[in-house]
Amino acid sequence: MTTTTTLEDRPSVGEFFLRAPAVGPALALLAAIVVFSLSTDTFLNLDNLSLVVQQSLVIGTLALGQTLIILTAGIDLANAAAMVLATLIMAKLAAGGTSGLFALLVGIAAAVVIGAVVGSLVTRVRLPPFIVTLGMLTILAAAGRIYAGGEAVPVADELLTWLGTRRYLFGGIEVTYGMTLALLMYLGMWYALTRTAWGKHVYAVGNAPESARLSGIKVKRTVLSVYVVAGLVYGIAAWQALGRVPNADPNAYQLGNLESITAVVLGGTSLFGGRGSVLGTMMGALIVAVLRSGLTQLGVDALYQDVATGALVIAAVALDRFARRTS
Repeated sequence: MTTTTTLEDRPSVGEFFLRAPAVGPALALLAAIVVFSLSTDTFLNLDNLSLVVQQSLVIGTLALGQTLIILTAGIDLANAAAMVLATLIMAKLAAGGTSGLFALLVGIAAAVVIGAVVGSLVTRVRLPPFIVTLGMLTILAAAGRIYAGGEAVPVADELLTWLGTRRYLFGGIEVTYGMTLALLMYLGMWYALTRTAWGKHVYAVGNAPESARLSGIKVKRTVLSVYVVAGLVYGIAAWQALGRVPNADPNAYQLGNLESITAVVLGGTSLFGGRGSVLGTMMGALIVAVLRSGLTQLGVDALYQDVATGALVIAAVALDRFARRTS
């Protein structure tokens, strides 16, 4: 017995993008690579491609945690500030004679605690994530400057800068341990979101929290766990940041929160929750890095690069709205 597919049975454009949210970012990334490869003579250089990936690491890791929160229909404006504070804690402890391992663990633990506090305010006190993280952004930014005395702290500990160690594949492709760790984190988060009950609960809560509650899912516990896991990711992002630049600066990554949101949105994750993928987020982070690298090589001013990135974000959100309306 055979079956035929009629035109009425075929999914609409909106349904297609809702079912496969990473397809759009993949096509956009490919298009950007093709355009800049044809427009410049150096873009496809192996050293440049490696540099593009390295430049996307910290924001890409922040975006990984941001993806979890946005999947639950929340948002985190304090993720970069939490990461910067973690780098300062690591650097100050190491500079004071503490072992690198202890400094690393304390810095990561601080980011986890911050995530737990934010998650508790969202779930227990029922404050809007936007307001909570906006307030936390101000608090953490000020705390970082106070803690560091307004000055950058150099980092010499080998463990804290270990992720910046370079190796060469096939004798010519430069990679760092930070790149490997980021890939492993994305694979681990992909597995957690797509192959575990916890991941299914995250999507269910973001899609319809009341329906999720009626089906037996502990909504508050799930949302709290998301903020805690995101805090852990931000702590690891702090380690990556020290690997990229062995210097903890309280004024670093001031736009990191917005750039991480940009990567998530460009990656196809819906700001309304319940739809998206970490694969798309990875591509979104690469799109931002590719765009900046390509435009820089073309001699485009950084301000105009910001204009182009902002236009892409608006277009991505508009596409998400269109996909939902036509599905």
